[in-house]
Amino acid sequence: MPASTSGPPPPHPLATAARFVMLALVAVLTLIATRDLGQLRWVALLAVASVPAVVAPGHRRVAPLARFAEVVIVGLAAGQVAAAATINDAMPGLAASAILPYLAVPLTAAALHNRSREGIILLTVAAATLTVGGTIASSDGGRQITQIGYLASAAQWLILAGLGISAAGTLQRIVQARGESRPQPYAEATRLLTQLRSVARQLPGATLDPGSISEHLLEELRAVAPSDRAAVLSASGGGRLVVLAQAGVDRVDWETTLDADSAIADAWASQQPQTANRSQARSHPGGDVSALVVPLVAGVRTVGLVTLEADVANAYPPAVVARVTALTRPAALRLEAALLFDEVRSLATNEERQRLAREIHDGVAQELVMVGYGIDNALASLPEGATETAEELRTLRAEVTRVITELRLSLFELRSEVDRHGGLAAAIAEYARTVGASAGLRVHYTLDESTARLPAATEAELLRIAQEAITNARKHAGATNLWVTCTIDPPFAQIEVSDDGQGITDQRPDGRYGLAIMAERAERIRGRLEISPRHPSGTTVAVVLGTSPRRDNVRDSVTASEGE
Repeated sequence: MPASTSGPPPPHPLATAARFVMLALVAVLTLIATRDLGQLRWVALLAVASVPAVVAPGHRRVAPLARFAEVVIVGLAAGQVAAAATINDAMPGLAASAILPYLAVPLTAAALHNRSREGIILLTVAAATLTVGGTIASSDGGRQITQIGYLASAAQWLILAGLGISAAGTLQRIVQARGESRPQPYAEATRLLTQLRSVARQLPGATLDPGSISEHLLEELRAVAPSDRAAVLSASGGGRLVVLAQAGVDRVDWETTLDADSAIADAWASQQPQTANRSQARSHPGGDVSALVVPLVAGVRTVGLVTLEADVANAYPPAVVARVTALTRPAALRLEAALLFDEVRSLATNEERQRLAREIHDGVAQELVMVGYGIDNALASLPEGATETAEELRTLRAEVTRVITELRLSLFELRSEVDRHGGLAAAIAEYARTVGASAGLRVHYTLDESTARLPAATEAELLRIAQEAITNARKHAGATNLWVTCTIDPPFAQIEVSDDGQGITDQRPDGRYGLAIMAERAERIRGRLEISPRHPSGTTVAVVLGTSPRRDNVRDSVTASEGE
């Protein structure tokens, strides 16, 4: 089996261009200094020696040898170019600087390839060859090694080359350190999720549920501020807010639009508490009203709002506002953590559902279709008189068709989501309509949905419960009619699915797997699942979230959800 190996890195266009420019520069300088085309042989030798370093810059042997050859050629050429110089300068031997700039190329390249030791060796070789080249080359003034200009040029470029090695090595270490300190996306996600799990286990009550945190906050606020109505709101996207928790005798249709002229919108935009002498509800009978809206700010981000209202004037003086703010400030961080956790969980769930849908569609669904085609071909090729075999094949074909239909409905269920603009009731109605048309059921709708929205995670769970109830009615009830009722008035919601089928004898949620799943989903969003017979025939499955309009406080809601 051939081993999978990665070859040396390809030549970098920028490195190739830098060498070409430097070769052109020293060629021009040499020609100007000597006026002798024959001295360009040194530039030609450098060009030949640089080819391996350009073609295979990362090779373990070829690249270092090529850089070594470049340094030796520069060192030997410096003395010859200085001796052949025709420029009458005050410092003989200074013309060596015409070719010495190229010395920086191999030395810097070695440092950039993280070969600091090689760079130091090359610098030592350069000093030695410059000494040899200056000793060999001579002119009318004597050996170049004795010329002040030659010695000054050699020392200058050796120092510059050494600084180049140091700078390139430092840059390489910085880049490498940054690359090592930047973890890969999945490694970073794993680290953060592990920390989140550890933190979640240490939280009071081990809860990261936005609804529970909001309800607890409202209970705390009752002790420091009078209120006849109160709510915790959070963003849901699209410039609207959702009601996470609510307290009061009656439910309130709070103003959840952020572009409205309201204290709610002002508090969200300014991140400062706002008071008003009018209700923040869309409809209110009037009279004396005091409203206080306090933003829940975590860092620089507004994660929610607390709205308090009392049916008296001047109920929220600065002292009360200060007490409320003292409670909401730490609650903002708790709510942000819960909302982020909810979002991560929803994203992971949706991604897994989409993945399963793709695998089913591309795998078993396609194979079943091919099985159906094979049965059709077998039926077409049967000889006359094979009546019994043909009947068995038709029965098998009908069963395959049924299974394919079930798979398609399952794919539709997996891919169904609550649209941000359409709402929960529309998503449930679309699913019921599609399933009813496939199964020949007559579907009756009763949809009563407020303009306010439930949290996205809650809407997703309610949709899955409704889908399971509708699927059970289609597959097991033998019904001809299906009644779907949606009443959504955040934070209250009730989804009810009824059929006129044969009913069920076991009403315990743990008696059937599908019912157990629905009960688990309802418990996850602090709701309750109710299963009852429908008269004269059939079954009614309902999930209820929150309290009825006349329940007095949030604590009653929690007690009802946990006790039933």
